[in-house]
Amino acid sequence: MTEKIIRVEEINPSIFFSTSKNYLKLFRKRFPKLKLTSRGDEIKVSGPLSEIEVFEEKLAIVIRQIKQYSNTTDDEIAVLLETEVEPTKDTGEYTSEVLVHGVKGKVIKPRTENQKALVRAVEKNDIVFAIGPAGTGKTYTGVAMAVRALKKKEVRKIILARPAVEAGESLGFLPGDLKEKIDPYLRPLYDALLDMIPADKYAKYLDNGTVEVIPLAFMRGRTLDNCFVILDEAQNATETQLKMFMTRMGPNAKMMITGDLSQIDLPRNQQSGLGGAVRMLKKIKGISVVYLDVMDVVRHKLVKEIIKAYDSHKPTEK
Repeated sequence: MTEKIIRVEEINPSIFFSTSKNYLKLFRKRFPKLKLTSRGDEIKVSGPLSEIEVFEEKLAIVIRQIKQYSNTTDDEIAVLLETEVEPTKDTGEYTSEVLVHGVKGKVIKPRTENQKALVRAVEKNDIVFAIGPAGTGKTYTGVAMAVRALKKKEVRKIILARPAVEAGESLGFLPGDLKEKIDPYLRPLYDALLDMIPADKYAKYLDNGTVEVIPLAFMRGRTLDNCFVILDEAQNATETQLKMFMTRMGPNAKMMITGDLSQIDLPRNQQSGLGGAVRMLKKIKGISVVYLDVMDVVRHKLVKEIIKAYDSHKPTEK
């Protein structure tokens, strides 16, 4: 049994020990083998030495988060405490699975093993297919990877595309200019970006072309270099469209193609090209396919049950 006193010095201790924030309560839940007591700006920690060492690592990460983002929420702290922390071989500093800190310090990281596999696949390959049902974080993880690549200056721009296909219903004539007509189809991509990029910076990125959110059809004839490109809802792209999309790829580009083969919204006389593309291309070096399933759903807990119920009547194509 080891006992150690740790001072909270880099931030105002009242922020960390505030009863309204419950930060210490979150640490107690994460480290049940440790006894934690606080007095002033100090935390007395008692327990196994190995646990105390991990506690100190986590505490340092949380303090950095609070220092940078003063309005950090309990949920964001909980995510940081759940994240695996390992020392890097080169520096001995500690790294985590956090992909990016979003608006107001929101912590964005892969939440499931398959999402982690997706991150690894994107890091190692230039084209990645992410196939799985709704709510499994395919698009959100992809957008986070794209934003991270932009922040690290690995790419100069982000391009997000979607087929403009109605989800089983006719919207009829839409008034307005071209942007106003296509925006409803692209809204989920805007929402993901606005979680990760402040609104003023996002508007600037749209104006200067650093971020493009466009319908798939608008990509014909372009060469996409120095960019991270995501094609979302690719189950609603035909074989010709998918071939067109992938052959836009420039020398320094990454592409991620996401889709749910159980939710194809194409007209009956058109066939999705996604399943065929995966079968044809999955053995090519530099192309990876990652499957996500119902266990990766990170939306409301009922979404998992809904997907299970539908899957029991109609198996998902792979």
